[in-house]
Amino acid sequence: MRKDIKIPEVKDVYVAAVLDFNEDFNTHDWNVYLINDGSEAIETVLIVSQGYDDKDMTAPMRHTIKVVPAKGYAKIEFLDESVFRLDNFFTITYFIGNTMFDKRFELPANSIMKENTVSLPVMNKDGVLAR
Repeated sequence: MRKDIKIPEVKDVYVAAVLDFNEDFNTHDWNVYLINDGSEAIETVLIVSQGYDDKDMTAPMRHTIKVVPAKGYAKIEFLDESVFRLDNFFTITYFIGNTMFDKRFELPANSIMKENTVSLPVMNKDGVLAR
């Protein structure tokens, strides 16, 4: 039965940490975004995020996004600097039509810093891409 289950490869969907300016508090904050660089909208997006290392673990955070349009993006969450020392994982599950896709993205410990930013698709901003 397992051989009959087809798990499609996730393409053109990314998770990235972006340093944004927060006008309310006049600070620069790191936020995590889901980027859809594909030609179709992704729907019913379920996200579970968590950070951990050998000693510490954050509580899992769960998010839902109804639709991320083609060539669009959506903010997932704010990242506090205290979790930068942890491996941060984002499990993304979504649908295109009736097909379900699933992928786990990782922002490794101490990788979220300006020196690791690259140009991001769709957003026209720089950010740290999750693997």
